[in-house]
Amino acid sequence: MTELERLLADELQVRPQQVQAAVALLDGGATVPFIARYRKEATGGLDDVQLRQLSERLIYLRELNERRASVLASIEAQGKLTPALQAALEAVTTKQALEDLYLPYKPKRRTKGMMAQEAGLVPLAQRLWDDPSLDPVSEAQAFVRPLNDPEGTRFDTPQGVLDGVRDWLSEQWAEDATLVQLLRDWLWSVGELTSQLATGQNPDHPDTAKFKDYWDYREPLHQVPSHRALAVLRGRQLGMLDARVSIPEALQAPSLHALGEAESRLARHLGWQHQQRLADDFLRRCVIWTWKVKLLLSSERDVLARLRASAEAVAIEVFGANLRDVLLAPPAGAKTVMGLDPGIRTGVKVAVVDPTGKLLHTCTVYPHEPRRDWQGAGHTLAALCAQHQVSLIAIGNGTASRETDRLAGEVIQRPELATLHIAKMVVSEAGASVYSASEYASQEFPDLDVSLRGAVSIARRVQDPLAELVKIDPKSIGVGQYQHDVNPMDLARKLDAVVEDCVNAVGVDVNTASAPLLARVAGLSSAVARSVVRWRDAHGAFASRTDLRQVSGLGDKTFEQCAGFLRIHNGSNPLDRSGVHPETYPLVERLLAHLGQGIESVMGQSALLSRIKPEAFVDERFGLPTVRDIVLELEKPGRDPRGHFVVARFNEGVEDIKDLKAGMVLEGTVSNVAAFGAFVDVGVHQDGLVHVSQMSERFVKDAREVVKTGQVVKVKVTEVDVARGRIGLTMRLSAALPTAAKGAAPRGEERSAARRNAPSSAQGSATRAPTGAMAAAFAKLKS
Repeated sequence: MTELERLLADELQVRPQQVQAAVALLDGGATVPFIARYRKEATGGLDDVQLRQLSERLIYLRELNERRASVLASIEAQGKLTPALQAALEAVTTKQALEDLYLPYKPKRRTKGMMAQEAGLVPLAQRLWDDPSLDPVSEAQAFVRPLNDPEGTRFDTPQGVLDGVRDWLSEQWAEDATLVQLLRDWLWSVGELTSQLATGQNPDHPDTAKFKDYWDYREPLHQVPSHRALAVLRGRQLGMLDARVSIPEALQAPSLHALGEAESRLARHLGWQHQQRLADDFLRRCVIWTWKVKLLLSSERDVLARLRASAEAVAIEVFGANLRDVLLAPPAGAKTVMGLDPGIRTGVKVAVVDPTGKLLHTCTVYPHEPRRDWQGAGHTLAALCAQHQVSLIAIGNGTASRETDRLAGEVIQRPELATLHIAKMVVSEAGASVYSASEYASQEFPDLDVSLRGAVSIARRVQDPLAELVKIDPKSIGVGQYQHDVNPMDLARKLDAVVEDCVNAVGVDVNTASAPLLARVAGLSSAVARSVVRWRDAHGAFASRTDLRQVSGLGDKTFEQCAGFLRIHNGSNPLDRSGVHPETYPLVERLLAHLGQGIESVMGQSALLSRIKPEAFVDERFGLPTVRDIVLELEKPGRDPRGHFVVARFNEGVEDIKDLKAGMVLEGTVSNVAAFGAFVDVGVHQDGLVHVSQMSERFVKDAREVVKTGQVVKVKVTEVDVARGRIGLTMRLSAALPTAAKGAAPRGEERSAARRNAPSSAQGSATRAPTGAMAAAFAKLKS
């Protein structure tokens, strides 16, 4: 058991043996989905969330250990490594604490403090510090250097000498790791994030106006929510805002020669206080100099870095959670779907796919400007619906979506289509254009115009969101918060993990899956996924999981990792369509022998399976968790964790924000979720906001406790601002409307967040520690 494993066990609050087993499996090439599902005995039942946390911390701590070894080697080479210092370096658990300790030994350019040391001023500094009753000026006389000395121009007067002493002392104190951390923590606890319009910026310029609500902004640093932190930091980076960490006036020094709270803490740490001795005024100046010149800027930089890191972590978690909801959205299933990619001048692109996703037909109709062939477009769509027996029309939510939705509504009401019972829905088209121009799309549809591929993607993502959206870069799916302001590597790592977990939670039909979908299966690389598709194209459908071993590049280790997540329907072994891993097939045979039944007679028969006592089948190889999982899988073979497909029914006659009135009760689909609330598509092509305070009669801290992306909800309109395109909603249907609903316009901070959730995106601003639920919340999803 290593110290690293003990530390991980303490952080995750699990047994060290669980961590040790998980680390061994990860180091052996096992994937998180495989470990979470098929190695529960080894890890003591660690789930995928715990394993992801462990994996991330394992990477961090190993990087820390590598850096620690480098630091130790560097200090030892300098001949300055003491047992106490080594013990301190080996005890730290964060990279920042390690760098704090390394700071005094870090190679650096020649400083003023070094010059003072080279000039022999250290004994004077020590004397004044040890005995403040000495007169600094008198003592400095003996250290004055002649002008012809190389350093004479710096130390040719007593004041120059004392300045050198100050420089040396301040550098020594500023490299005290404990002091640095103490003042950094203090600044985090009392500091305020403040911002104002940057000097020279035109307040009337549209780009500047996006940050209008941050022109006079102040909020306690440790209370700043992630969305506001990222907005202020972006404005600062763009030069639109002057942003900094400010210390409350009550904690600042009352005069130039007095100590503020920071300087007082510094002095207490050093064990010094002013006692009216001859050198005390000089030492006070040294203390003030150390804080204002040496530590204030670095502390501000560190706490802003901490603020950014925590804000980015929250934003990435929000993105990952929303992505998970979108990927695990209930599939419409085996339906013939018509996808419409709306456009005005370029027309509405049309694609019809059969229940398996195979492309049947594409065309372009022109119901809008400039051709305005409304009747002809409707006739074409109706003919295609009749010809291909379309069950569902999916309309992308981009430009001209509202008008195209109305066209589809007229089409499905035609008498000749009544028996088809066609439904329609508006869906997010985010990423469709990315897919259209991708290399995979060109391989999939080499002869299809790029503009028409987007309509295919829109149709397929309704049939099976997971299978279609894995073809798109997760960052392009449009459910993120400030995705361009966060660390791209951290974001990519998080989103890749989410996609992998979602794909393996559902399972993949190896005989129909695309290469991009297969590449997300545990253990399969993109190259091996392509090999699977090539084998399938050459030899036909896989008849059993055993056939996978014939694929080039798919060895024993890869087979172990992927086999349980790949499904084969209508194959030679019914177990191959379930989540039962092939390594446990012998155990299943024992279960069947006990029941005296064949596999087909047992699968899906809960009453029959209830006769099994899992404890009776535990052996050296398979533990109780595995036996129980097998029984559950046999009860519902190939169970899909996704829910049932539901289409929100938008109110007739409510097609535009102008049609909304306070008090209306509507059905809608949650399009985006953040901690502060959820945006809901109610069919007017401008999402409304349900603030977290309007989600339930009980207290709700995080909106995700109540709703998730893609969920169909009932809401009541509380506020409508047509001019600004803002809609306030509540899920508390029995609650009285707030006063603001009677005409008061929401405050400026919500502006850009509302636009972000509109079909065409726009930028926006935030506010000074905002008040008012709707006004405060709309700004929080700006990009």
